[in-house]
Amino acid sequence: MGIQISLDDFGTGYSAMSYLQKFDIDYLKIDQSFIHDMETNQNARAISEAIIAMAHKLGIKVIAEGVETSKQRDILASAGCDFAQGFLFAKALPSDKFEELLVENLSMAANHQPFRESCSANLPG
Repeated sequence: MGIQISLDDFGTGYSAMSYLQKFDIDYLKIDQSFIHDMETNQNARAISEAIIAMAHKLGIKVIAEGVETSKQRDILASAGCDFAQGFLFAKALPSDKFEELLVENLSMAANHQPFRESCSANLPG
């Protein structure tokens, strides 16, 4: 199983590009500020698409944070983003409700039914 490393809030703060050379990163998480504005701000969209392309060239998978609309999900999927998380899929849950959701989805998987959209989702593509 091993350990996997995710670089959170990529594109803001201290998530420097040099980390990509120094560390064996498995996932980049695009900061939600880029995702939030991508429908109306071409720069935010271009930056998100560039992060996805760069990460894939480095063999790193990409997670988009803060996905709230179907349009954001579709833009990310067409750009090749691997995973998405955000309120489009589910709001934050207390532990007992999360456990119910997990049991429900595991039960559906055992019966070969598709998962409900949840807190995080694989994007098609």
